[in-house]
This record gives sequence, C-alpha cells and structure tokens, in this order.
Amino acid sequence: MRPLFSRLQGNSRGCLAFEPLFLIPYSMFSTYATLYMYEQGLTETAIGWVTTIGLIVQVFSSLISGYLTDRMGRKAAILYFDLLSWTLATLLWAVSHNLWIFLAAALLNGFQRVPNTAFYCLIVEDSKPSDRTYVFTLLQIIGVIGGLFAPLGGLLVAHYGLVPGVRIMYVLACVMMTIQFVGRHLTTQETEIGLRKMKETRELGFKEILLDYWQSVGEIFRNRSLLLIFGVYILFNFQSTLKTTYLSLYLADYLHIGSGIISLFPAVSSAVMLLALWLIMPKISSSAETRAMTAGFWLSVLSNVMLVLYPTGNLYWVGLSTVLAAVGLMISSPYLEAAVQNAIDDEKRAKMFSMLSVFILLLTSPAGIIGGWAYEIDPRIPLWLVTAAFAGSALLILLYRRRTASGQNG
Repeated sequence: MRPLFSRLQGNSRGCLAFEPLFLIPYSMFSTYATLYMYEQGLTETAIGWVTTIGLIVQVFSSLISGYLTDRMGRKAAILYFDLLSWTLATLLWAVSHNLWIFLAAALLNGFQRVPNTAFYCLIVEDSKPSDRTYVFTLLQIIGVIGGLFAPLGGLLVAHYGLVPGVRIMYVLACVMMTIQFVGRHLTTQETEIGLRKMKETRELGFKEILLDYWQSVGEIFRNRSLLLIFGVYILFNFQSTLKTTYLSLYLADYLHIGSGIISLFPAVSSAVMLLALWLIMPKISSSAETRAMTAGFWLSVLSNVMLVLYPTGNLYWVGLSTVLAAVGLMISSPYLEAAVQNAIDDEKRAKMFSMLSVFILLLTSPAGIIGGWAYEIDPRIPLWLVTAAFAGSALLILLYRRRTASGQNG
C-alpha cells in the first residue's frame, strides 16, 4: 500500500487514507436504498419525489458551498457538514418507516454538496496538476475496493431480511463515516489558498460576494472548452443519478433477479475495475486520456443497450453488461475528474466548483421524478436515458478534443 500512496503529498494523503471508511458502508447500503424504500410502501413515484427533493436541497447547498468553503475554511466546512449530511442522515435512514422520515433524511443529506466542494479543494489544492489524474485514480481504486464489500450487505439481507438488514447497514455507515470525518480532520491541514480565502471572504460584503459569483458564472460561459467539459460532467452525473436510483429496482422488479444476488454485481464490477486498472490503465498515455474517456463512454452505452434490448434475468448476460460498464467507468471517470479540476483556476476553485455543482443539480434534479414516471410507463426507459447521456458525453468529448487541440477557449 505504501508504494501506491508514495506520490501523494499533504492533504491528498490524509483525505484518501480514511476514504474507505466512507465508501465501504456506502457501497453496502446504496445497492439497497431504493429497494428499502420500496419495501416500506413507497411507490416508484414517491421514491422519485424523495430523490428529487433531496437534489433540490443539494442545489441550494451547492449554491452556498463555495462561499461557506471559503468563509469557514476547507477543513471546518467538510467536518461540520459531513456530520450533518451523513452522520445524522444515516441515523434517520436507519429508523425510517414512512415517506416523511425518508424526506427528512433526504433534506439533511442534501447538504452533502458543501463538504463535496470542500473535499475537492482540500484534495486538489496541495497537488500538482500533473498528479491529479493519479489522485483521482487512487480515489477510484478505493471506491472499487469499497464495492468488493457490497456482498456483505447481501449476507445481511439474506440473514435478517431486507428491511432489518439495511437498517444494520445504515447504523454501520453512521459509525464508520463519523470515524472517517474525525480522522481526516485530524490528519489534514488548511491549505494556503484556504487560509487566504478565509481572510478575503470575511472582508467582503454581501454585494461584493454576489458580484464575485456573477463574474465566475460569466467566466464559465465565455470559456467554450470549460463549457464542454462541464457539459460532459453534467451528463455523467445525470446518468449516475438515474442508474443509482433505478438499476437495482430494474434488476429485481423487471428482470426478477433475487435481492441477495443483486449485491454480487457491485463486487463483480469492482473486481473487473481492478483488473482494468492493472491491465489497461498503465497502457494509456497522457496524450490519450480524452480518447480513453470516449472509449469508456461507448462501452457504457453498449452495457446499457444490452439490458434494454434483451431484458433477461440470465446472470451471464447481466454479468457481461456489468463487466462492460465497469471497464467503461474505470477508463473514463478518473480522467474526467482530473480534466474538470485542471480546467478550473486554483484561486477560483471553490466558487467555480460550487457553480458547476449548481448547474449539475439544476439539470439532474428532475431525474428522480422523470425516472419514476418513465419507470411506471416502461421500466426500460430510465436505462435508455442513461444510454443517451453516455452517448451525448462521447460526442461532447469529441468536440472538446478538437477545441483543446486547436488551443481555443473562447
């Protein structure tokens, strides 16, 4: 493990060291979150409303996340709002039994965008641009390893039943995530940019802050390359919201795959991603990163088309789709994350990333309701929408490659 982290310096090391404590329990309960609500009487449309209302709160928290990250400092913002949006939310999910408690948990969890912005600032600002793909690849690896623990959730469901098993997962998540938040806080330090922004923000009035945000929005729209890579990131998050919310339900309700077996697919995905990391990623040169993203998006298109053109509960077929999706994600996600962060000026990172989060959420907030309505019409439609988002991402990356190759921004 030491050689893996040898290139990491400063806060990126402290951030990544504790990340498994978040991603392991998250991979366990996220597989069953939709089924957990469904089993407790929420309809597909009600699930869509809970998802969408949570995303609306995320829009608000995204809007204020840049200001709070600069005003409070990266460390304080990430600690306090992680405790609010994850520690308290997982406790509520653990005891949820009706629509209103699920809504309350979604409202709290909606504030996750504040620590999300602070996390990206904390992990990126101490690293060199050339090292950021490495940092996000390691983050992806940790996520992959976390996915290997998803079958533990399946064992809990098989032994205790779906609702009691998921309640146990949420309690475990509450404990492990809280340990992560405190441990990361103790092993990182405020960045130089963070200290400077804390001082600058306290000296600004409300009018100056609004003007500063408005200038950041204008800068985004004037930079065509930035708009294109942001467009890819928005589509990527749109499909992720739909797929996370409805894929497990599609597999269980439409393809009639057992809920215990469903937990094996994240583990298969994780194992395949580790193989891709070992066999494919070292062969991708820095000059081929955008081409790798494009290939990853088209593999993701193929994996989803397989499930909707030939909807079957055959485990080999679903497994092959899972393998293609895993390879596609592994060779696209780290490069996309690095490309987005490298496109943002360090001095404007908190505001720019908060604005990006707002754009993402404004365009993905309807995904829950659209997916719920679409699922009731035909369960395959949400996956068609996911397919379209990946295809659109591939086309935008093609335009982005052409523009960056010609050195154009405006």
